[in-house]
Amino acid sequence: MNLKKIGSILFHRTALVALFLLFQIGLLMVTIVRFSDYFIPIYLFCATVSLFVVLYIINKKGDPGYKIAWIIPIMLAPVFGGLVYLLCGASGLSKRDQKKMESMDRHLIEALDRDKKSGAVADFGWDAVNQSRYLEEYAHCPLYTNTYTRYFPLGDAAFEPILEELRKAERYIFLEYFIITPGKFWNAILEILEEKVAQGVDVRLIYDDVGCLYTLPKNFDKEMEAKGIKCRVFNRFVPVLSVRLNNRDHRKFCIVDGHTAFTGGINLADEYINQKVRFGHWKDSAILLKGEAAWSMTVMFLTMWEYTSGTTEDFDSYRPHSLPIEAQQGASHWVQPYTDSPLDGEPVGATVYLNLISKAKRYVYIMTPYLIVSDSVNTALCSAAKSGVDIRIMTPHIPDKKTVFELTRAHYPALLEAGVRIFEYTPGFLHSKSFAVDDLYATVGSVNLDYRSMFLHFEDGVWLCGDPTVLEVKKDFLDTLEECQEITLEEAQDHSFFRLLLRSVLRVFAPLM
Repeated sequence: MNLKKIGSILFHRTALVALFLLFQIGLLMVTIVRFSDYFIPIYLFCATVSLFVVLYIINKKGDPGYKIAWIIPIMLAPVFGGLVYLLCGASGLSKRDQKKMESMDRHLIEALDRDKKSGAVADFGWDAVNQSRYLEEYAHCPLYTNTYTRYFPLGDAAFEPILEELRKAERYIFLEYFIITPGKFWNAILEILEEKVAQGVDVRLIYDDVGCLYTLPKNFDKEMEAKGIKCRVFNRFVPVLSVRLNNRDHRKFCIVDGHTAFTGGINLADEYINQKVRFGHWKDSAILLKGEAAWSMTVMFLTMWEYTSGTTEDFDSYRPHSLPIEAQQGASHWVQPYTDSPLDGEPVGATVYLNLISKAKRYVYIMTPYLIVSDSVNTALCSAAKSGVDIRIMTPHIPDKKTVFELTRAHYPALLEAGVRIFEYTPGFLHSKSFAVDDLYATVGSVNLDYRSMFLHFEDGVWLCGDPTVLEVKKDFLDTLEECQEITLEEAQDHSFFRLLLRSVLRVFAPLM
């Protein structure tokens, strides 16, 4: 390894961040030693703080598993536990950010069509009406028709269509992604973006700073601005122990002129289109919307743009002037894009999944990279399986994070005992986040079956009702089963005592991972 490479590693911002965090921890330890003569009053003070923190956690609204995962370490280490929770575990915003978030929500509600359309899906039953009504009332996301949808079972399949739609842009291109990595995928997109900027197209980009911590240089946003691409960084990472680190922008949007939009699990990096091998073959999915429903996703982007830039947008000026001809194919289908904020106290992504599971009559087919389920989701899956619903879950066989993979497998036994069938995708890593239910409903988006995704991140998805794409999501699941290994209860339990013990401990602290 040459000196230049060593220097790039030592002075990379991740290394500097790690050093600064270690410095903070060291400073805390030195302070404690320095004031060791006052140990008893300091201990009593910290223990009192921890007691009040525990009482606060118990009484606050939230998932029980997340509460337990914090209460145990706080009680075991009362000197640090309560303070660490106040720094890193509590959810909340400064007053300034609260006002920005309230403005964000208000503009989203004002901009989207608030006509109540949920009754329009009554032909599919009251379960469909109730699901749609929930998204209208609590996520403020309307139901649409006149929207063509196309499902992509692999990132590879979505690559060229994304480039094709970007080339058609006449007014604006909006991109919002968790991860961007220079390579074939991003470079091809960037080339088009630069061409469109030269043509006078309004090009904007939002990326999450933690998601891109290892993939982009610190001043990447400045580089984009120099090219004429308006760029904002979500929740810029600051090397200070802070609650702000919890909330990330995990959404994936590619929007063209307000009438065409992509979302799903795909980030803008080469592994997502299998141009780079990281964990075997990368199985991902995406969905294209062309028509009325794409406007809803446009508003979601614009509200996040307001939040990250501190500006106010005239949403009406971005409304599409016309709809693509393909939109007519969706005249009898129903599409409802939705977004989920971790700061409004409403777990939209988790509730959509729970409704799909609990209302299913015949089957629920799930693809997820992580199976770190809350008690409520675990109970819903087990209850549905015991009632005779065919519940099948597909997870990766080759993990991207070994500890998280152990945690995923820790959830297998209870589900298998209840009759849930679990399959692992043997060629590599499965990153798709999709549900197919009863040939009637499906959802495709960015929401994983884990705590962080369902409770701590900004996420998005698309709920489909009576749309032919539902059958495409189902077909993808059944086709992929041919490349999977089914996990039996005996296999899930056939491990050493220490591995099973590790998994039990990991399950307790799952919400913090």
